[in-house]
Amino acid sequence: MKRSRFTEQQIIGILKEHQAGLSASQLCRRHGISDATFYNWRSTYGGMEVSEAVPRWWSATTARN
Repeated sequence: MKRSRFTEQQIIGILKEHQAGLSASQLCRRHGISDATFYNWRSTYGGMEVSEAVPRWWSATTARN
């Protein structure tokens, strides 16, 4: 699986910038992502806080136990 350029915390930070009033196209240009990526992130991480984002390695470890 391809490794992401952005952590979950960074993604949530970008989505919070959008909630603060920046347009999606401005954010995409600033961070070098496509519109499709932004909207996929919004559907996955929308409404989350940084403290709610569980690292991928943690969820994989707890699923095995």
